[in-house]
Amino acid sequence: MARASTSKRRQEDGDETAMRGRILEAAFAAFMESGYAAASMLQIATRARVSKRELYAQVGNKQEMLIACISERAARLQVPADLPAPGDRETFAHVLASFGTQLVREISDPTVIAVFRLAIAEAVHAPEVARALDSIGRETGRAALRKIMAQAQAAGLLKGRPAEFAEQFGGLLLGNLMVSLLLGVAERPKPREIAARARDAAAAFLQLHPPADDAVLGSSVRT
Repeated sequence: MARASTSKRRQEDGDETAMRGRILEAAFAAFMESGYAAASMLQIATRARVSKRELYAQVGNKQEMLIACISERAARLQVPADLPAPGDRETFAHVLASFGTQLVREISDPTVIAVFRLAIAEAVHAPEVARALDSIGRETGRAALRKIMAQAQAAGLLKGRPAEFAEQFGGLLLGNLMVSLLLGVAERPKPREIAARARDAAAAFLQLHPPADDAVLGSSVRT
């Protein structure tokens, strides 16, 4: 009896998970097709093949759907659990290159670029799209970089503010890539190109922040 009850609950959970996924896919498709402001709950419910009641019960209102769509993607921008803490410069370079590869791969995905374009297009009529994208999507990546920089600082590899280091590395890593992708004047980099971009950014960042001994030596030579 207990086994049958457990099996039934698992099936119900699976059905609800599948329904939620279907709703979020339908919501995203509706946002892309009609724009966030113009997309209706009825349109989303029809696409997802659910009732409006189920729509609200599984996800919530339109803004909650937008947040859920962005949050699911943003989860991929967190620091992987298996990435080592940067205890020395070699490990630090590896961590920056690895996370940089992950970051570029995710934010250059056509789906993510579509969300950025949606936020720009809806900036006047639905500014909540841009706010959600910035506070959830972009902030997840920034927070991950700040965490890496704070670990490097704790290990004595950097001196300064982790937030500033995160912004600096982000600039070295992305350059004009996002603008070019948003304008449609560049194609998404191939995996090998993404890895090379991340390695180059890591090398450039470390060159800007040499070990303390090297920095002192360079200062003495210039003097």
